[in-house]
Amino acid sequence: MQTFVYTPFVVPECAPELRVKLREFLKAEMPDVPPARKANSWSVVDRDFSRALAAAGYVGMVWPKQYGGHERDPLERYIVLEELLAAGAPVGAHWVADRQTGPLLLRYGTEAQRMQFLPSMARAELIACIGLSEPGAGSDLAAVRTTARRAAGGWRINGQKVWTTNAHNADYMLALIRTAEGSQRQEGLSQFFFNMKLPGVTVRPILNMAGEHDFNEVFFDNVEVPEDALIGVEGAGWQQVTAELALERSGPERYLSSYALLTHLLGLAGPEPGELLRGKIGHLVAELWTLREMSMSTAARLAAGEDPVIEAAIVKDLGNTFEQTLPQSVQSLLQDHDMEGQTALNETLGYLLQMAPSFSLRGGTREIMRGIIARGLGLR
Repeated sequence: MQTFVYTPFVVPECAPELRVKLREFLKAEMPDVPPARKANSWSVVDRDFSRALAAAGYVGMVWPKQYGGHERDPLERYIVLEELLAAGAPVGAHWVADRQTGPLLLRYGTEAQRMQFLPSMARAELIACIGLSEPGAGSDLAAVRTTARRAAGGWRINGQKVWTTNAHNADYMLALIRTAEGSQRQEGLSQFFFNMKLPGVTVRPILNMAGEHDFNEVFFDNVEVPEDALIGVEGAGWQQVTAELALERSGPERYLSSYALLTHLLGLAGPEPGELLRGKIGHLVAELWTLREMSMSTAARLAAGEDPVIEAAIVKDLGNTFEQTLPQSVQSLLQDHDMEGQTALNETLGYLLQMAPSFSLRGGTREIMRGIIARGLGLR
């Protein structure tokens, strides 16, 4: 049984030139990022860097020019993402808007919504966050209990979201909310895009094991949003968010979050590593390359207008396993090695040993991913 439909990633002719230009940009504009934060860098917010990146044409790359985009090939965009993550660039300020929210508005939004939001996203001036997970629901996205009810001139929202990355920095939230009273599971859900500064929105920090503030819980107490905060069709939220999550789950961030540690390991090994280091590095690089091929294949299908939900789930599951295993493997490999003077490697390893367990939670747990894969293949 074939479990992964492979679609060749046709590398654009401009790819070599694009990589050179982007690396020149990074050499000139890359801020001073601590070594450990070059890992998992897509959650690190630096508004100035994102705006400079946007001004250079690297945000909203595939969007129509009328909305501030550049109408570039989607596979060119993939190359840019890969280069940014490999460099550990702090791209969190524009990441969600560029990856999910903007494409969702292009697909399901009204013309007025596109004109209102997309240009500011393309300039990296609007930070977006995604409101999906809720308390007591784990990764069961269909267990949404936050409600939106009709009110004068719009909707009134009540409920809570949790584990919302960068909600404390966000200008707007894209949230999945239950609009049909008495509905269950996937039925009666809708998507809303609304201002985080509205009265009744409260954001509280959740500190991770490293003491950093990326996650938040968000409370909605009679938050009144306008009628045009509804995205797409009322009640079609489940179908819309499923398509959206394919964008989130299959990108290069699913195998490059721990990449900074691998580069430090290569630096330690030098041009003539011992047999043990050489064998382990070969194994890790081979696995990384396979994941890259799978991710690029999924990107090619997305670029063709398809919804490769199963493939995206496979990439996320295997990518998270790689990202979590890598720091453990490096720790085991170097436990008897003299690490004096290896500050960047030590800091990055310590950071990832704390953070890696969370990689398989965000965007849907491993169990959820495998359930999607099994149902898609008719195994359950």
